Amino acid sequence: MDLLHSQLAVLQQKLAFVATDPIDWKFYVQACSWGVTLFESYLLLRQYPLYSKTSPPEVLAGHFDDGAFQKSQNYGRDKAKFSLVTGLLKQALDSAMLHYGLYAFAWDIGGRMTTYLGYGSEYEILQSLAFSIVLFLVSSLPSIPLSAYQTFVLEEKHGFNKTTPTLFVTDLLKGWAIGFVIGMPFLAAFLYVFKWAGDRFVPWLMAFLLAFQIIMVILYPTVIQPLFNKLSPLPAGELRTRTESLATKLKFPLKHLYEIDGSKRSSHSNAYFFGLPWSKHIVIFDTLIKESKPDEVEAVLAHELGHWYHMHPTKLLCVSQLHIFTILAMFPAFLHAPQFLRAFDFSKVVSSRPPTIVAFLLFQMILTPLEAIIGIALNFLSRQFEWEADRFACEIQDRLSAPEMNDMGERLGRALITLHVKNLSTVWVDWLYSAYHHSHPTLTERLKALQAFQAKRDGAAKKEL
Repeated sequence: MDLLHSQLAVLQQKLAFVATDPIDWKFYVQACSWGVTLFESYLLLRQYPLYSKTSPPEVLAGHFDDGAFQKSQNYGRDKAKFSLVTGLLKQALDSAMLHYGLYAFAWDIGGRMTTYLGYGSEYEILQSLAFSIVLFLVSSLPSIPLSAYQTFVLEEKHGFNKTTPTLFVTDLLKGWAIGFVIGMPFLAAFLYVFKWAGDRFVPWLMAFLLAFQIIMVILYPTVIQPLFNKLSPLPAGELRTRTESLATKLKFPLKHLYEIDGSKRSSHSNAYFFGLPWSKHIVIFDTLIKESKPDEVEAVLAHELGHWYHMHPTKLLCVSQLHIFTILAMFPAFLHAPQFLRAFDFSKVVSSRPPTIVAFLLFQMILTPLEAIIGIALNFLSRQFEWEADRFACEIQDRLSAPEMNDMGERLGRALITLHVKNLSTVWVDWLYSAYHHSHPTLTERLKALQAFQAKRDGAAKKEL
């Protein structure tokens, strides 16, 4: 532990310029945030012409009729327009908040709220909670009309919306309530660990965040998700039999198998698993069950279980811990830099003892360009995992010595095509746009890879004969 802290101290010495050099941090954040937004707008403009194509890629030509492909193109075009406008609007709002010193204003309002309740400035954690509430309301309220437009105009236009105005408002209020009930205690504990551990907070805070993630894995399916969707045991039948048999053969620790009423809000479909290492739950959208055959849903689940088999969630967790460690290791240099807060219009009194929540929020803004690059790297890693899970599904017959699964790759391909057709997913994708935004390979890439996996496997089988 002493070695860790000595190395962290060396890092802080290298970042000492944060507290001494006259850097215009506000300009830096404005320039970087606008740079990222304009780059994302550029990517949308690269992607947009592809929505004018009149036929699908050759590998998909036999699976899309003209009507379905045109609907997909129209949906993609409308989503791109919406993303372009909302991205610029949100950036303009964030930029205005930064330019006019709204963060300093929100801290002052939080202080007035706590003073009104009889607590002074020495109660930093309490004022931090009030600050977070003010900032949340100011930043969230303008996004409500955009969310309503997306749900009731864009999604409605293309036949996906199942949400009623009442359900929309109810979901919004539930989300806010959950954010308050869970978010406020979490933030208070987060800040307490900072204060308690002092300059040696990094390992303690990482342990706290990891524990919180594990707790959320337990709470989300049992407490949070039932507030929004109904999880019902998957009825007895071919799909349940296939799923339980597959899980048993792979020694997947399946505890519950659920069907979720995703159609309550949208006609999009999906399937996923969650849980602790010794107790897993599989959730299948009712829309997926309705739109695909049982053997195709089984292939989708084989892909998902491929992620489990290759420990992809665990590997991503380790990567995320490294990411968090890097952020926390750099943070003290900004926490102990009064002029850093002064650059964002905070008073000398506040800046002389920078509040942890404020310094951390502003520090996150500093990392905007770095986070964009890290996002591309994480997408690349995620796509490698998707290839590996697809290959797992193709080779599952050999792993389980189950001849009846020899067409699993073909079934997965059919299921992916059905999902893309029903969800009106974009099939023409610019490579740079995909690298930046997509955690999954495109449908065309996945189908070609599935064919290559199957051809390689068939070739190996012929050699054995």
